[in-house]
Amino acid sequence: MTVLRHAFAALLLSTAALQAEVPDLVLAIGGEPDTGFDPLLGWGAYGNPLFQSTLLKRDANLATAPDLATTWSLSEDRKVWTITLRGDARFADGSPVTAADVAFTFNTAKGAAGAVDLAVMVRAEAISSDTVQIGLDRPWITFAEAFYTLGIVPAAAYGPDYGRNPLGSGPFRMVSWAEGEQLIVAPNPYYYGAPSPFGQITFLFTGEDAGLAAAQAGVAHMVSVPAQLADAVPAHFHAVPVQTVDNRGLSLPFQPPHEVDGRNIGNAVTADPAIRRAINMGIDRDLLVEVALNGHGTPAFGPADGLPWAGAGDTIAYDLQGALNVLDAAGWQPGADGVRRKGALIAAFPINYPAGDATRQALAEIAAELLRPLGIAATPVGGSWDAIQRVMHAEPVVFGFGSHSPYQLYSLFAARLGGVDYMNPSYYANPAVDALFEQAQAAESLEASFPLWAAAAEHYGVAGDQAWAWLVNLDHVYLVSDCLDLGPTQIEPHGHGWPITASIANWQWTCN
Repeated sequence: MTVLRHAFAALLLSTAALQAEVPDLVLAIGGEPDTGFDPLLGWGAYGNPLFQSTLLKRDANLATAPDLATTWSLSEDRKVWTITLRGDARFADGSPVTAADVAFTFNTAKGAAGAVDLAVMVRAEAISSDTVQIGLDRPWITFAEAFYTLGIVPAAAYGPDYGRNPLGSGPFRMVSWAEGEQLIVAPNPYYYGAPSPFGQITFLFTGEDAGLAAAQAGVAHMVSVPAQLADAVPAHFHAVPVQTVDNRGLSLPFQPPHEVDGRNIGNAVTADPAIRRAINMGIDRDLLVEVALNGHGTPAFGPADGLPWAGAGDTIAYDLQGALNVLDAAGWQPGADGVRRKGALIAAFPINYPAGDATRQALAEIAAELLRPLGIAATPVGGSWDAIQRVMHAEPVVFGFGSHSPYQLYSLFAARLGGVDYMNPSYYANPAVDALFEQAQAAESLEASFPLWAAAAEHYGVAGDQAWAWLVNLDHVYLVSDCLDLGPTQIEPHGHGWPITASIANWQWTCN
């Protein structure tokens, strides 16, 4: 009943908006953050933090642009960042944004040990009212990602309840938040950027099916939908498919079976390079996109397809006969049941996926069918993330990643991160990759590091160790009112949060 009452209220808002000179938007583009709107705990990492400004931002082409920062430089030893701030930034209460607020934000985020990884930071210090220096304990160029994602909070107003009463210098201020139902925001009158044309924006927390129903009823002006609902476009709406690096891939435990700190590591079947190569050659990714995603996606060959740090030419053609030849040459012989064997080893393993995720279930089931003609017996197994955590270092899992930072590569393939949380779950290790990663982290800028990250793909990717079988990149599909122009959109990262809001400053209403 709560959702129905809210939908009716939103409908009234929508109707009034259509009649008003400055429209009020109603959006259903995802759920609310569990920890509230606190950037120190991860809010804004996958989109625009709305209430807070960041030091830097990315345009539609992912090129760096200033936000709070006007200049930024890295010392010759790559261990000290010096950042100068614009002088006209104000929090939504009218108080100025100073270097002390930036230093407080970074130092407090490090102590919070939340979703923002600032492990290499020693300390941030305001050296004047508009200049901050941030010291690192070693060269680490991907630290700069925090400049794009960490929203700046006011030192004087930050406290335990900040996430539910956020105050920032971003384009919007909070009007109200009914948890589990809706968030209402309005333009920040002190925002230094171009003012929003929308008098108010309401975010509905309805779920996918209810969000689509809200659009069909004229309640919402934009909704995000999964691939299975992407073709159900309401009247006076159009679909906006957005390219992403929101990938789904099959982890392939890299090492032979052994035990580390009581944890089972490795898999005798997937540790064989021939098995990994045959899987990558023998999966028809175009078919996966068509069947599992209803055509709303693209084949994936790595974790950063289309980004500057992806491996050049890191693709592999579907070749069933070639995959069979690889297995034959490696001594994997078909048994009477059609399943291949190599000595006492049987080419069989589970494919784990989180139960309740229809897309990952479909990918697991279709991948298993595609592996059957190879003589590889893969069994889809749905379970909780707790259950998956217990087996993910020894059995394949359908994982999802995708980031605007090359640190994503480090987190997946650096040997030192094997088994750390969900990073490098397959315990991949290659000294050549680690050496390139260290060179990349020591680069003079993010842009200078890109060729080094890309070169690592020659070792971990489909031309090298084939450490994963990447399957698909999802399209993020939004059903958008014909009156709402989103402008150019970014290649979006993993779908946590509201990545489409990265371009919210460019949205325009085109109807009178």
